[in-house]
Amino acid sequence: MSDREQILNRVRAALVDVSDSDPQTDTPITWQYGKPLAMDDVVDVLRDRVEDYRAGFVVTSPAEVGSAIVDALHQTGAGNVVLPPGLDADWCKAITDAGFTVLSDEPPLDRLTLNTVDAVVTASAVAIADTGTVVLDHGPDQGRRALSLLPDRHVCVVRSDQVVSDVPEGVARLDEAIRAGRPLTWISGGSATSDIELTRVEGVHGPRHLTVIVVQS
Repeated sequence: MSDREQILNRVRAALVDVSDSDPQTDTPITWQYGKPLAMDDVVDVLRDRVEDYRAGFVVTSPAEVGSAIVDALHQTGAGNVVLPPGLDADWCKAITDAGFTVLSDEPPLDRLTLNTVDAVVTASAVAIADTGTVVLDHGPDQGRRALSLLPDRHVCVVRSDQVVSDVPEGVARLDEAIRAGRPLTWISGGSATSDIELTRVEGVHGPRHLTVIVVQS
C-alpha cells in the first residue's frame, strides 16, 4: 500500500461517524467574523498589551485631551511637532500654547524636513485590544503615512468607542477605508527589531516612542 493510500484510508476511517457531508451543518460554528469577543473591559486589555510593548498609555476625559497630549510630548523630550491638517483644533491650540514649535503638513513637508521633526500627534481609526495595536487609515486627522513613520515620537489619540476586541472586529471597522483603497498603518508599540542574538534595536521602521491616549466617551 502506498503512502497516499494509507493517508486516504485514515481520512476515511476518521469520517465514518460523519452523517452530514456539508461541514458547515455537520459542525455548526457559532463564532461570526467581525463580532466582538467577550472581554470584561477592552480598554484594560488594550492597556495591558500596549504597556507590554513598552509604550505609554493614558486614559483621559474629552476636556483633558490637550493636556494629556502636552504631557506626553514633554515626557518624550519633544521640541517640535508636526500636526495633520485635520487634527482637532482644540488639541492643536493646547500644543501651540504649551510652547512647542508646530509644523503644518499643508502643503506636505518634504522627507528631509520630516526627518528633523521630533514628534507627530495623530488621531486613529481603531485600536485592537487583543493585540495592543492601533490602526491608522490616514483620514484627515491622521495625515499621510509618512507623518507616522519618520518622526521619532508618536502620540496617538484613540476614542474609547474605537477600541475593539480582536483583529477581525477591527478589520470590519476598517471596511470603508479598505474599499476606498486607503493605506492602513498597524502600530503595535514603538518600532523595534532584534537580531539572532536578541539585541534589540529601536526606531528602525518608525517612531521609537509611542504614547496611546484613550479618550473616555
